[in-house]
This record gives sequence, structure tokens and C-alpha cells, in this order.
Amino acid sequence: MPRSTAIATIPTVLLLVVASACTDLGERSANSLSEANPSERQRAKFEPADGEVILFVGQELEAIGGLDDYNDGYLDHFDVPGGFTMYTNLTPGNEMFGQTNRGLDGVYATDDWGDGESNMSLQLADPDFEHMALAIGLWLVGQEDNVADGSHDELINDLADFMLELGDRPVFLRIGYEFDGHSWNHYDIEDYKTAYRRIKDHLDARGVTNVAYVWQSAGFVSNLDQLEEWYPGDDYVDWCGFSFFARWDEQKMVEFARGKGKPVFIAEASPTIGEHTVKFDGDTKQTVLANPDEAQEAWDKWFVPFFDMIDANPDVVKAVSYINANWRSRPMWKDNPTFRDIDARLHTSDMIAERWRTKTASSKYLKANPTLFEYLAKNRRAHSATPKPN
Repeated sequence: MPRSTAIATIPTVLLLVVASACTDLGERSANSLSEANPSERQRAKFEPADGEVILFVGQELEAIGGLDDYNDGYLDHFDVPGGFTMYTNLTPGNEMFGQTNRGLDGVYATDDWGDGESNMSLQLADPDFEHMALAIGLWLVGQEDNVADGSHDELINDLADFMLELGDRPVFLRIGYEFDGHSWNHYDIEDYKTAYRRIKDHLDARGVTNVAYVWQSAGFVSNLDQLEEWYPGDDYVDWCGFSFFARWDEQKMVEFARGKGKPVFIAEASPTIGEHTVKFDGDTKQTVLANPDEAQEAWDKWFVPFFDMIDANPDVVKAVSYINANWRSRPMWKDNPTFRDIDARLHTSDMIAERWRTKTASSKYLKANPTLFEYLAKNRRAHSATPKPN
């Protein structure tokens, strides 16, 4: 689609436990991914406790709502989630559905590249968004080589300025999201990895500390070995991510992330149900949640597996973002076999809306709260006395 170590006196019994754990680790094959126990690793940046999930919603102004001029979106019908997802780019000059990108489109001005209007600054200035984390999909399509060789360093510095303006608001930056989606992104592996590292290095050098770096796959394309080829390195990845669409059951990222000791962000999720030919042509069934029969099928075949994925992996799946969009109304998707017949707006189905509220009412789903940012900043193995958001 579009990281200190303290030295302390350790009791003998604890030393025995640690020694035993090290023995177990040593017995693991050096050629396979380790099944890292969450208690054996430091938590990643902004990673909540096991069993907790930051709830995000995306991915443009109408879908999210909560504003005077955009008032029939998620925020207008449900509790304010813990975060919101938006998009921008480092692709000046690219033509997209009647728009010529300037770079960092949708950050300071209202832009529409075919997926509905976007403007993060409108949202960030609104009280309803005050306690929400921000997830940003940063696309590099067609220009990962220009990012890698330094041609867009000025834009990266502008991005750093924006991050610094946000203060302590947690930002989850998905650099070149769906990196392995070759049929639509066409990223070169080496240029992609170099570009990813360059962006993080530049933001680090500028003193940006409120960003967690998310490395997101398409979710169904790569096996474990192929994911390893794309991996920028442990020092550059805070979170692993993947998209949860029609072929969700083919993803390998949860296993890969667990082996790397990283949390997982299901960074794009919207109800899509594959036709028999989905593996060959990407075609999905019409799914309009306002249609009761289609809503029921969506609940049974997509929403249930979605929540099951979260519940079955409490040690790694720590954030999810639901795309509350009417895909079929957007020029970007009118010829896309996966999304051209999808209207995923939750509030258009009373049944789906009620079940969504019930599921996400659980304390495991972190929502907007005055203490959320401070809580997420406590990324140590054992959380401090900072109270959990209500």
C-alpha cells in the first residue's frame, strides 16, 4: 500500500537460574532463529508489557475523523485509541493520482495522493489527538537510491525537525513499509537497507529520541531466510511489523521477530477475504461492512483470526493499527484487486461496531490517556511504578 547495563550484587540462586538459562541458549542451533523469552530481553522502545497492545487507527483524515471538517470517522464513534496512523514520503517529484510530491507531503499541508486527504498538523493541533501516539508510514518508492546516497538529506533533516517539534509524543516510523512488496514497491534490497539506516542515523545525529523504528513486511511474501536478507540489523530495528490482509495466515514475521527479540506491530489491518485465486491475482471478495451478510462473513473469516493472532502472541504482538477506510471510494484503489471492493468503516455495521467495542474494551488495549506517553517510555524489562493508563 502504500536501544545501559547496571552491575549489581546477584544472589547465588539467581546466578544458578541465569546459568541454566545460558545453557539452554547455548543448546539452540546457531543457524536458526532463537525463540527469545520476553523475560530474557530488554523491552524495545515504547513496548508495553506482555499481553498489552497499543491500539492505533488509520489512515487518512476521513477514516480517523475527530475534526470539525472530518467528523464521521473512527474517533466520532469509538473511544479514542492509543495512536493514529498517517503517511508521508521522501519522494519529491513523484506523480501520484494528480499530485506531484514535494516530499513530506501530508505533514504540514493538506494533500491527497489518491487515498483521501491527509494533514498530520491538523490532527496534532486538535485536543482529541493530544494523548495519542503517532505511527507514520514513510514511503521511498522509486527513490530509495536517492535516499541511500544522500540526495534527500535535506528532507531527512526536515523530518527530524518535525519529530523534535512533537516533544515526548511517541512516534512509530515505518521506513519503506512493506519493503518486500516487490510487485508494488520494487525496492532494491541493498539500497533499501542503506536508506533505512541513513534515515535513522540522521535522526539520531539530530537528537531525535521520540521515535521507534519499525521494519514492516507485506506479511505474505517472504520466508524467514528472505526476511533476513532484508533486515537492516538489530541496532536499526526497534519493532518488526507486517500487514494483516487476505493472506495473513502466510506471514512469517511473528516467528522472525520472536527470534530477534523484537515486538511486533500489525501496522496495517483491514478486512479482506481472499477469493480462490488470491495467491495469483490478489483478488478478494466484496466486503462492505454496511451489508449485514458481508459483515458477518468478515467477522468470521477476518476479525476472528485478527483477534486470535493478537491473543495467541502476547509476548510479541504489542501494537495494531486498523484501517477504518472506505477503500472503494479512493482513486488509488479503484483498480486494485485487493481493495477496490472494500468498505471497512466499523461504524457502518451495528454488529461489527458492538463486537469491536466489546473486544477493545479489554484492559489489554491501550488507548489515549494523559499517562500513556510516560507509560510507554518505561521500556525496561520490568516496568516501574508508573501507573498503567486506564
